[in-house]
Amino acid sequence: MNSNILTTDTIVAVATAPGTGAIAVIRLSGPEAITITNSVFRGKDLTKQASHTLHFGTIRDGEKIIDEVLVSLFVAPHSYTKENVVEISCHGSDFIVQQIMQLLLKKGARLANAGEFTKRAFLNGQFDLAQAEAVADLIASDSALSHEVAMKQMRGGFSQEIKRLRGELVHFASMIELELDFGEEDVEFADREQLRSLINNIQAIIRELLKSFELGNVIKNGVPTVIVGKPNAGKSTLLNKLLNEEKAIVSDVPGTTRDFIEDEINIGGITFRFIDTAGLRETTDKVEAIGVERTHQKLSQSALIIYLFDINETNPEEVQDEIAKLNPKNLPLLPVANKIDQATAEKLASFASLDCLVQISAAEGANLEDLKQALTDKVNLGKLNTQQQTIVTNLRHVDSLNKTYEALDDVLNGLSLGISNDLVAADIRRALYSLGQITGEITTDDLLDNIFTKFCIGK
Repeated sequence: MNSNILTTDTIVAVATAPGTGAIAVIRLSGPEAITITNSVFRGKDLTKQASHTLHFGTIRDGEKIIDEVLVSLFVAPHSYTKENVVEISCHGSDFIVQQIMQLLLKKGARLANAGEFTKRAFLNGQFDLAQAEAVADLIASDSALSHEVAMKQMRGGFSQEIKRLRGELVHFASMIELELDFGEEDVEFADREQLRSLINNIQAIIRELLKSFELGNVIKNGVPTVIVGKPNAGKSTLLNKLLNEEKAIVSDVPGTTRDFIEDEINIGGITFRFIDTAGLRETTDKVEAIGVERTHQKLSQSALIIYLFDINETNPEEVQDEIAKLNPKNLPLLPVANKIDQATAEKLASFASLDCLVQISAAEGANLEDLKQALTDKVNLGKLNTQQQTIVTNLRHVDSLNKTYEALDDVLNGLSLGISNDLVAADIRRALYSLGQITGEITTDDLLDNIFTKFCIGK
């Protein structure tokens, strides 16, 4: 990416979340960022100050003082966007923020588009496209693992892997292109066996990256976890205990939950999106029947199922039969026996052979930590080493990796069939194009707009 792209306009946006707070931060970037700020700032002459310095003063509209502020200076190219950047920390009043924003716009700045600061950073060569996307993931991270993965990607972990693969492939592409220049002399610069070996190696790495997306998607978006069971098994009680609030109505009357209730909780660095559903049973109540139907719909969309049952009202054979009926796709499922505080020792022992069973009392809060540990084990992140393992979390990257893999398949097939060098070279170029789209070595305006408009304004 060209690191010398020049922008002639200066953009401004509020960089902090909307709403009243102790302070707000207004960010400017562009060639006139310092000059525009200096024209409304009363204190030191900002145009004569060094980069990475802080300055206290007032923002004024003529002689009218709007606020006392702290101004941070970042002189190009030593800034997030590689342009002149100014950050004005003012009091968090919406009125004050709007007054300062209007003043800066009047002095020549324009409102930034969504993600435009990060887009400028990318266009100016601060980082590549995959790293830029990781900025948005970092802002959205709501668990220890999602933060860790986004941080690694932002610092170039995934990009380095892609650039290494692309660099090796570029070498062979250039050798084959060279052969085309000497087409009449029947020379071979690219060893075909080495090329096959390289492609097989790249495809093996791509398979691992694609496989990692299953984990990456869980880390980034959470695990949709459906709590199912018969009426009065204690599903709503369990949800309330896990969330530490009275989210669901608890009643002794069967069929109280007629629609699904959803909320999130972080367990062991993983976000679980728990869904409490209507009890599974035959019913003549039309509203309850709709709830049961929605339960089955949520089951089909889940990544993990908690099958909760009253240990006093059933036996192991019935539980196994029910599990087989509700989980035909063989999704990860955790059987959970509830109301153990009311069960006899003999009853508890009769379920000892049930695989992966967790025994709890939702009402008493007994063994909930065991349940949480079992849930994290079921998600199968125990062996995940985010410091060493490259993890794909972005669907756009998955699409590009799949296209790369298909193009490399065509290269291998072409080599086996002995097709002409120009066709082999075309397939390699297609693979390089798809890999280049991940890091932004190959871009289009539509692609960039699609990525950066999903960012928040101010970033």
